[in-house]
Amino acid sequence: MSSRVLSATSFTPLRPTTPNKSKLKPTMNSAKPFLFSSSSSSLEFGVRNGRVNCNAVRESSQGSIDRTVYQGSFGPWTIEPEDVREVLLYRFGLVTAASSFVIASSAAFLPNNFALKDIVDQNLNLFYVIGAGGLGLSLYLIHIYITELKRTLQAFWALGVVGSLATYLALAQPAGENLVRYVIENPTAVWFVGPIFAALTGLVFKEGLCYGKLEAGILTFIIPTLLLGHLTGLMDDGVKLTLLGSWMALFVIFAGRKFTQPIKDDIGDKSVFVFNSLREDEKLALIQKLEKQKLQSDS
Repeated sequence: MSSRVLSATSFTPLRPTTPNKSKLKPTMNSAKPFLFSSSSSSLEFGVRNGRVNCNAVRESSQGSIDRTVYQGSFGPWTIEPEDVREVLLYRFGLVTAASSFVIASSAAFLPNNFALKDIVDQNLNLFYVIGAGGLGLSLYLIHIYITELKRTLQAFWALGVVGSLATYLALAQPAGENLVRYVIENPTAVWFVGPIFAALTGLVFKEGLCYGKLEAGILTFIIPTLLLGHLTGLMDDGVKLTLLGSWMALFVIFAGRKFTQPIKDDIGDKSVFVFNSLREDEKLALIQKLEKQKLQSDS
């Protein structure tokens, strides 16, 4: 994540400035850039010299475009183009994971003599790989203040990828099955692929906790419930299909609704990430300076 450096010895609030408009409007020949607007900001896309440029911009009441300065816990920060790209890629990863999961899971609801079901069944491994890749991209770019939690989710994902590959090569392929079908027919294989879904559960839990998203909160319970029900054999097929269908619908809603959020929501308080990147002595000096400034402002 790109960020402004917060100095431990010099901490001066940033003032909003009006950047040169020509730098904010990338063009391709004479074509004008186009805007994707949200409730609090706009995304401006364009192409210059064969490269796609993307800027987060905000229109003031006078119609001019400037950067919004947000006051964080450890100082002011702004949204940089690199932040926008990271957030868009994070959301793209979620859409990819959700789309792949829904397409693959649709085979459970399609009639046996339906041609589309055969196409989906023949490409289940491909959908699984694409979905896992999308989830991995989102977990790489997710913004979580506690680094250890982020690394834990990434470790679960990596463990699940290794387990999935090992299950396919050692068990599914020799049996002439694709990975997904093998896990369906052999519930104990959930132990090997399960960590990927544990990582997904952690991601939706974070989203539900941070933004109060109902669909994310429900997914937090549906995902482990379905997997554990399949693993233990205590759940009949009717209940499994009901939970699977709910998972599909809520996953689509969850991924789609991410694009209704302002970009800054997925960034979080960027000053916290900058603070975490400082050395311990720099952190202490910055905290002392902020406390001194607070005492001065209160007096």
